[in-house]
Amino acid sequence: MKVLQDVFASYRASLQFLAPFTLIHLSIRLLAAAVIVPVSGLVLAAALAASGQNVVTDQDIAWFLLTPVGFAGALALISLSIVASVLDVAVMTDTLRRQEHRVPRALLSGLGLFLGRFAGLFAFALQLVLRVLLIAAPFLLVGAAIAWLALGRYDINYYLTYRPPAFLAAAGIGAVLLAGLAVVLVARLSSWAIALHLFLFGRVPPRRSFAESARRLQGQRMQVVWRIVVWALLRSLLFALVASIAALLVSGAQQLFGANLRVLAFSIVALLLLWGLANAVVSAFANGALASLLERLYREATGDVPESTRVVAGRPLAVGALPVLLLLGGAAVALGGGLYLGGSLAERVSAEREVEIIAHRGASVARPENTMAAFEQALVEGADWIELDVQETADGEVVVAHDSDFMKMAGVDLKVWDATMADLAEMDIGSWFDSAYSGERTPTLREVLLATKGRGKVLIELKYYGRDIALEPRVVEIVEETGMSADIAVMSLKIEGVRKMQALRPDWTHGVLAATAVGDLSALDADFLAVNTGQVSVDLIRRTHAQGRKLYVWTVNDPVTMVRLISMGVDGLITDEPALARQVMEARNQLSAPERLLLWVSDRFRLKSFDLVAEEADA
Repeated sequence: MKVLQDVFASYRASLQFLAPFTLIHLSIRLLAAAVIVPVSGLVLAAALAASGQNVVTDQDIAWFLLTPVGFAGALALISLSIVASVLDVAVMTDTLRRQEHRVPRALLSGLGLFLGRFAGLFAFALQLVLRVLLIAAPFLLVGAAIAWLALGRYDINYYLTYRPPAFLAAAGIGAVLLAGLAVVLVARLSSWAIALHLFLFGRVPPRRSFAESARRLQGQRMQVVWRIVVWALLRSLLFALVASIAALLVSGAQQLFGANLRVLAFSIVALLLLWGLANAVVSAFANGALASLLERLYREATGDVPESTRVVAGRPLAVGALPVLLLLGGAAVALGGGLYLGGSLAERVSAEREVEIIAHRGASVARPENTMAAFEQALVEGADWIELDVQETADGEVVVAHDSDFMKMAGVDLKVWDATMADLAEMDIGSWFDSAYSGERTPTLREVLLATKGRGKVLIELKYYGRDIALEPRVVEIVEETGMSADIAVMSLKIEGVRKMQALRPDWTHGVLAATAVGDLSALDADFLAVNTGQVSVDLIRRTHAQGRKLYVWTVNDPVTMVRLISMGVDGLITDEPALARQVMEARNQLSAPERLLLWVSDRFRLKSFDLVAEEADA
């Protein structure tokens, strides 16, 4: 009961300071965007430059982080992120301790505290990161060792597809390790709950503040944990309430404004901006409650009560002119933003667009992936491109295979680089999907190119597992012998492989495939980029197009997401369902602009589920 009372009291205290807290929250976010984010960008750029690169992707990120420069850069970036995260609570705590309701003075006082102690705050954040890493390291190392021993024999896709006993055992052990790590971290973090207060207000050095916090809170850790849990639950409920209201308003916008696209676009963008403002107010309210909760905990543990502290419980909420002005100002900004951004949004959704449909490993939902059946079906379904993966066999042939072995496709423990064409001729790679495809065998790149010639284009992904011998020149030879040079493109996750192909055939179309990246993807020297849906943004599309490059997105199988991405301006969809993608593209061009806009917003903000395919069928 005391836990609930303390948490509710903290939210009530935060409500008394809602105006200064909201301005503090917005100002800190602006400060982070104006100072901390650019500084972080400079740190990242410096770290990449020191390594001789301007961007690293996928597995290269891990190797980069293991270098001294990469590790130091990562520590600096994480520490800066923590500083940005705790600024809200730190400045709000200062406001609570001063009982400063005057908004400008609260903000200036808090920022003065931050600026005066920035170096110490950074040192505090760095100490926190290092301590968490030291705690997590044994668990992570044991987990990595178990994964290597239990899951290292076969390709990971086999384990993910079939989930054999070894996978389940490793997953179970991993879950136990994660639970153990969570228990240890919660115990340690709860004991450090007032470490920041001890540094900022108790003048305890960052290095000593953690041990001092643990000493002061000895025997109170569970109380701290429960307080934070209840605070977080209330915070989540508040955000869910705001999101529900926003969803209702956006969903009803079309009924209010009919088919007037420009008014609809303005109204939806304005509503989304107001939603953002409401989220900012809720964030300020919740962060203020956390500041009050931790300040109360700090006072109880240390007996430190500032002279200016007065009891705020029961104090009437003074709603002066400033909160009203803030609300009106926010509404004005939302309206202005809606007018500015709505025009651009309206232009994007108004245009009828054609994008390239790229069949991911063929029509891999309808047929077994990377088989002649899948490629033939993709052509029948109207794919512009067939995407496939190539590797070398033991006898020097270039074959189509994604995984490092044949466990998933055939249940055969044989690595691609150890297989011969005689081995592959006996290996059924279709029955895992359906017995009707028992006759499917691993195709060669040559076979696919000849079958596709005159009917479509082929996007060749070079796969590297550290056993390639002459993959790039062999691909060049096969493409030229089949007369397909004008109808292929080459890409890879490994930038070095793309560079080799560019050196061999600079006039071909080359692309970089990126699942994750550190740095500016649009700066990569390639004809196109292929990114996952989580990376794509209007800004990335603009920057990529400004460089004269195309942007493809993978792997897109949801109809509503397809509509959003097409409207955003991507150049191609890499999909397991090429027929669906073409159907959606054609259906999108037949939709009214307001309908396209609602589909975009619904998918981007997960506001509502639309059954676009069902609507097409009904039509």
